[in-house]
Amino acid sequence: MDKRDLSEVFRERLKALVQRSGLNQSAFATSVGIDRSALSQLLSGATIRLPRAETLLTIASAHKVSLDWLLGLSQDEGVTGEIRESLEIEEASGGFERTLIAKWHAEAAGTKIRYVPAGIPDLLRTEALIDYEAGISNKSRESQAGETQYRIDYNRRPETDMEVCMPRHTLEIFARGLGVWSGFPDKDRKQQLRHMADLLDDLYPTFRLFLYDGRMRYSVPYTIFGHSRAAIYVGDMYLVLYATDPIRTLTRHFDNLIRAADINAHETAAFARRLAVASFPASWG
Repeated sequence: MDKRDLSEVFRERLKALVQRSGLNQSAFATSVGIDRSALSQLLSGATIRLPRAETLLTIASAHKVSLDWLLGLSQDEGVTGEIRESLEIEEASGGFERTLIAKWHAEAAGTKIRYVPAGIPDLLRTEALIDYEAGISNKSRESQAGETQYRIDYNRRPETDMEVCMPRHTLEIFARGLGVWSGFPDKDRKQQLRHMADLLDDLYPTFRLFLYDGRMRYSVPYTIFGHSRAAIYVGDMYLVLYATDPIRTLTRHFDNLIRAADINAHETAAFARRLAVASFPASWG
């Protein structure tokens, strides 16, 4: 964000604070320790200069917003009056409905969520796959099942807008029973692919899964919740970002994955069904 854009965002958010405060300009200026003329100049857009750092901090503190929000670096006002850290680490443990990740989904309802999964997307898994992956990862089967059902219910809501992008070879490796899925029975893998295809058709277009060539692109697993938060999955933890610039960078990265997709969202269900047919004899059911 260049200086002119930064100044414009600051001016609009300062105007919002003045209106919300119920104070006239003289009283508001007094509350933050500046002259009324200085406040008028800031609100008029006559200059692109920002006030001094101590003035910015006083405005944020006096009116209980975060400095990041005041400067347009975050969509989170931080109504506690504390200046929020631009990065946090959250443990990915416990029942899904009790975790912050569920809260973030709820808060992002009505905005676009962008998601790069670590494996088979959670909401597309069968109970058999949930049991298998819980066993090899020593994670709670109940919490994983709760996460799957929460995500299905979430994506049935009409206001949901979720794009998911993952490597095509993840599904191809799964269908062949390689890697972490080498112990997952053939019939269960076929059922999983059919189940995935049916859900993709059922949830489209609120849930759209794109597949890209993993030999040409690479991505760590992460989720972007609207414009205000991104969570990068690192093992049993989430690296949570709030600052605008890294969220924009991750958004551009995701959009590039979408552009590189060789199987688009309306084609993915058919692709999963083809894998189910091609990888297993018809006699397996």
